[in-house]
Amino acid sequence: MGRDPRRDLLAGLTVAIVALPLALGFGVSSGLGAQAGLATAVVAGALAALLGGSNLQVSGPTGAMTVVLVPIVAQYGPGGVLTVGLMAGVLLVVLALLRAGRYMRYVPAPVVEGFTLGIACVIGLQQVPNALGVDKPEGEKVLLVAWRAVQEFAAQPDWAAVGLSLGVAAVMLLGARLRPTVPFSIVAVIAATVVVQVFDVPGVAPIGDLPSGLPAPSLSFLDVSAVGSLLAPAVAVAALAALESLLSATVADGMTVGQQHDPDRELFGQGVANLAAPLFGGVPATAAIARTAVNVRTGASSRLAALTHAAVLAVIVFAAAPLVSRIPLAALAGVLLATAVRMVEVGSLRAMAKATRSDAVVLVLTAVATLVLDLVYAVIIGLAVAGALALRAVAAQARMDQVDLRPDLPGEHSDEEHALLAEHIVAYRIDGPLFFAGAHRFLLELSEVADVRVVILRMSRVTTMDATGALVLKDAVQKLNRRGIEVLASGIRPGQRQVLESVGALALLQSEGREYATTPEAIAGARKHLEQAGLLPRPHRPSHLPHPHRSRKGPR
Repeated sequence: MGRDPRRDLLAGLTVAIVALPLALGFGVSSGLGAQAGLATAVVAGALAALLGGSNLQVSGPTGAMTVVLVPIVAQYGPGGVLTVGLMAGVLLVVLALLRAGRYMRYVPAPVVEGFTLGIACVIGLQQVPNALGVDKPEGEKVLLVAWRAVQEFAAQPDWAAVGLSLGVAAVMLLGARLRPTVPFSIVAVIAATVVVQVFDVPGVAPIGDLPSGLPAPSLSFLDVSAVGSLLAPAVAVAALAALESLLSATVADGMTVGQQHDPDRELFGQGVANLAAPLFGGVPATAAIARTAVNVRTGASSRLAALTHAAVLAVIVFAAAPLVSRIPLAALAGVLLATAVRMVEVGSLRAMAKATRSDAVVLVLTAVATLVLDLVYAVIIGLAVAGALALRAVAAQARMDQVDLRPDLPGEHSDEEHALLAEHIVAYRIDGPLFFAGAHRFLLELSEVADVRVVILRMSRVTTMDATGALVLKDAVQKLNRRGIEVLASGIRPGQRQVLESVGALALLQSEGREYATTPEAIAGARKHLEQAGLLPRPHRPSHLPHPHRSRKGPR
């Protein structure tokens, strides 16, 4: 797509119209006020657009970040939130310098879908007090706060705020279906504000006075003594900003042709944005998937669109603050209720739930943890469960099969000799990974081998091995040796030798010539052992048959 400044300017204006009610709403929901949301959208939006790793990304306050900030505000106050944002900015810059952006792509899709669903539920519940027209009850848990708000409303119901918020939400949801290109959020908010002002609707609280402009940058909020206690929240905010920003950039890449974001530069841009936003009283920022999608759909092709979005919002802050201050809180609640509904992609959730049982478990568990606990714990739990289920699936792929030796034997042999070999020699081929998640199953199988004199382990198909797998293998060999069963190994790969040597398993296998490069050599060694033990007649050895050795390496 070629650059077209006029399309970028138009896209930026459209995104600003969409972003205005969201910035106001998320600022109010965070507990720092509408002005904090606007400051974040202007300052962080401009810096992330200039320094970030995506040409199409739009940044500002988001619902996911609000979910994390609410308990921080309750515990540490507004100054604590600003300090957390500053610390998160430092951590994001450090992540960028460590080139950690590439690792964010390994977050499983069920975890992303699960916390998105959980965030949508939390955002919706956070709007209950304003949607009902009651003061926000005390408490950190969103479920408890919403329930108390419902009880307070039931005691003295006032339906004006309810009608206003539901009306705004309905206009947004229905309008998006009929005319997707029209920014119905701003249309609905303007209509609701006009109705309240013209008809003097009682019981509907406005946003309140807003400063005409951004405050001067200041570090007066910083309390150095509280930095230690705020480290954990800062890590949570930084992790969320990194995850959501890189996810949004990936979505933007997928919606366009020829665009590819730089994950490490994106982390750096978000870090600088979060370093600057608190200085102007803004909440921590991240890239916004919804606003980025609007930016792409309206024809943006460069960073000019996101910069225009920030500039338009800055003009609104300086020129229209008195008008913006009259917007009803119930109307903003309706905007965020509609946003929460639109965050839930029913088709994606259904597909993820039907994919595998493990994916469904991870999705549901992450969503419930987001709602009951918080987003950071939810992501950690989702990643841990997804990792455990993935390890179980990988471990289940590992197999150990008994191998028929007779096709491997060189030369001509009588039926009696084949029968003798089948009785005294058994070979196992290990396929797949031999690591902590599944290694003990092999120990059990090997330890139960009976009525044989020699066991051959064919290891050329072992894909990976860790210390646990090597220790289990060593333990199995020692157990069989104590029972008088000789264990030979063939086809050990170069990449496996170090871990086997580190735990002493390689020395055990190499003693008395127990390691062979190929299976035919191991079979020859087994026959030699049986001959020496008097269990096999001494046949004539073919001249071409290699002798066992201790130093030859490499798989068959």
